[in-house]
Amino acid sequence: MARHAATDSPYVSVVVPVFNEVDSVEPLHRELIGVLGGLGTSFEVVYVDDGSDDGSAERLGQIAQRDARVHVVSFRKNFGQAAAVQAGIDYSRGDVLVFLAGDMQNDPHDIPHLLEKVDEGYDVASGWRRDRHDAPARVILSRIANWIIARVSGVALSDFGCTLKAYRREVIGDVHLYGEMHRLLPVLASAVGARITELPVNHRPRTYGKSRHSLLRNSRVMQDLIAIELLGRFARPLYVFGVVALVLWAIALLFAAIVAFQRLGPPGVDVQDNPVFLLSLVLLIVGVQSFLTGLVADLSMRNHHEALSKPVYVVREVIEKHRHKQPAADGRQAVRS
Repeated sequence: MARHAATDSPYVSVVVPVFNEVDSVEPLHRELIGVLGGLGTSFEVVYVDDGSDDGSAERLGQIAQRDARVHVVSFRKNFGQAAAVQAGIDYSRGDVLVFLAGDMQNDPHDIPHLLEKVDEGYDVASGWRRDRHDAPARVILSRIANWIIARVSGVALSDFGCTLKAYRREVIGDVHLYGEMHRLLPVLASAVGARITELPVNHRPRTYGKSRHSLLRNSRVMQDLIAIELLGRFARPLYVFGVVALVLWAIALLFAAIVAFQRLGPPGVDVQDNPVFLLSLVLLIVGVQSFLTGLVADLSMRNHHEALSKPVYVVREVIEKHRHKQPAADGRQAVRS
């Protein structure tokens, strides 16, 4: 791969969010460094410890102390994966950012293939777990969610949930991630004109840690998608109001089905005389109002965060070889000297 020589700013930054992955940290790092060492370009690895309480932060700190190419951003508590991804963007320096899961289900040997796509001129190279090693129910729900996201956003990807992706910094450098928006990074990149491609990647069976996937997280991703589309590709009070709206709409749909059944079947109740129909309309309207309230609240929160330049995480320390840094007042002390 013909890329620029090593400089103070590396060409590739690999960002690895970690939460209670103490058993996988060392084997993942050994494999990752082996792959990156063969790229023939400058690189760094940024581990973002999302408030682990199992010793992961300490293990990562030991790695950073012996390898100057490794930086560890350690949160004071668990802020969630979106905050970890945001910190990885903020604290990394590379022209190309590669995100990799810390549980070793992503294969580091796929990183060169992603970078080849970037070298071809693409701004985003997205991994596609075509052969997944997850529970069947999870795979089915994921495919449904991916289909919906692709249709709504217009971004033709098969696997938005795959962590393994490569981005040119210029297409995601100014994002502000909240909630579950890290899964929609390709949508945000598309909004600024990014060229996006997708390629199959290896998905390993889980051998470390446990899955934190849930149906609730899928619903939050859907709400984030709607918020991005309706608020000009931005967007978290929406979660509360959005769940209320979804429940009200589901009940309204059920009542509407009952009305249709009563109208078509005997004794053929007129719609205008059916109180269930009026109740369905009321629930529909209240659901819309609830959802719009959530959107307005989200917009206010966005303005709050951006006006104050307030990050969605608080860093305890940044660990590099021979250096321990305490965070600045705004929680975003740079890792560069």
